[in-house]
Amino acid sequence: MGKTAFLFPGQGAQFVGMGKTIHLENASVRALFVRAQQVLGYDLAELCFSGPAETLDTTVRSQPAIFTVSLAALEVMKERMGDVVDSCKAAAGLSLGEYTSLVFSGAMDFEDGLALVQKRGEAMQQAADASPSGMVSILGMDRESVEKLCDERCGETLRIANYLCPGNIVVSGSNAACERVAEAALTAGAMKVIPLAVAGAFHTPLMRPADETLAAVLEKVPIRAPRIPVISNVDAQPHDDPDDIRKILVRQVLQPVLWEDSMRYLLAEGYDRFYEVGPGRVLRGLMKRIERRIPCEGIEV
Repeated sequence: MGKTAFLFPGQGAQFVGMGKTIHLENASVRALFVRAQQVLGYDLAELCFSGPAETLDTTVRSQPAIFTVSLAALEVMKERMGDVVDSCKAAAGLSLGEYTSLVFSGAMDFEDGLALVQKRGEAMQQAADASPSGMVSILGMDRESVEKLCDERCGETLRIANYLCPGNIVVSGSNAACERVAEAALTAGAMKVIPLAVAGAFHTPLMRPADETLAAVLEKVPIRAPRIPVISNVDAQPHDDPDDIRKILVRQVLQPVLWEDSMRYLLAEGYDRFYEVGPGRVLRGLMKRIERRIPCEGIEV
């Protein structure tokens, strides 16, 4: 018998209009947005449904928005596919999505998770503002080649931020370093390089002191052992001790996202049915590159 895992998207999955249809159709979704407004102090539904895009795309707004819309999609799944939700035995989330996974797993409550995500977004935005930096997606090169390019940028902060799937690796660093590595990657045979529309060099030491800010907030957030395994971005392993989960979430701010490794862990554990729960189709696309034979479905939000 197959094993089901849920995957929750990260920053970049947002788009104006997300959640609007399911909000109109589903009372539990509307209730979730009311709860979100009470935590955040602003009308998240209006921002998600109507924008403007330049506001929704900011780190401090996109993170709570994706978190909430992903859990709204989960509410829809509970109504339409309750048996699938009940059969889910593991979860993983891309960066921000790890927090959504933890709420789904029962490790933290929605309100606590949302308040934590809001603080995380604020801290990351402040760190990005303090050090002009960015991220570049490098397509068509293997891990070792991209790692070598980063090592050759001596004297500059440039790190691999996301190991997404074969041939799709994201690097983070100063703006100057990102420009140089983009040129070097193309010269070295990369199929394509894509500068990402993000505020800064996420998942590198340039995010300090956001990690310290997050650690202080996490100390006050009640965390329980997850009822199902949640695969960590940091080491592609599940953790069930609340103190370990806190430490992992702090480390995640500065360390690369091991998404491909996380998916391969689940595949090795016998998971053969995946659902992308939230806005966008990015995680479905990555799964096709990691293991084409494994189905990964989703619902429209």
